[in-house]
Amino acid sequence: MFAQVLRQVSHLDRAHPAASMPQPLDALFRRLATAGEQKEIARTEDLIWAHWTSHPEAAAAEAIERSVRALASKQYAAAERLLDRLVIGWPDFAEAWNKRATLRFLQDRDGDSIADIERTLALEPRHFGALSGLGQICLRHGERAGALIAFDAALRVHPHLPGLREAAETLRASFSRTLH
Repeated sequence: MFAQVLRQVSHLDRAHPAASMPQPLDALFRRLATAGEQKEIARTEDLIWAHWTSHPEAAAAEAIERSVRALASKQYAAAERLLDRLVIGWPDFAEAWNKRATLRFLQDRDGDSIADIERTLALEPRHFGALSGLGQICLRHGERAGALIAFDAALRVHPHLPGLREAAETLRASFSRTLH
């Protein structure tokens, strides 16, 4: 279940975002990589998420907002209907794929979630949220090496995720203890 997506993750440094991704993201990711103050980090991350969740077509923008609200209120059937329509109607909308991956993760539909993560990363290889989610799925299945690969990839894109850094360090330490 994990081999194909982990192979994709191992080549993300050579991947480019789809042309449909908003252009300001390039500068925001450069800023995120070098940001020092927590306030600047948080603001930059918020701007990245704002670009990811926006869409130039009003119908898609409204549908993603409604799906986020449905997810937050655990109305999973409604969220799934909206997200299915989004990925069919706007197949280059990376965040629609990511949100559906999140929904499927919450429903313990890990194979389906991974398929949506693969699509998200094909469109937006810098999607640290999708990479983090992949790592969580790997952990849920006891695939610690896969989790570390996904977490490290997320941290290369967004080095300021303390919880993720801690998880990666814990995994790395467990591997070094195993080797000794």
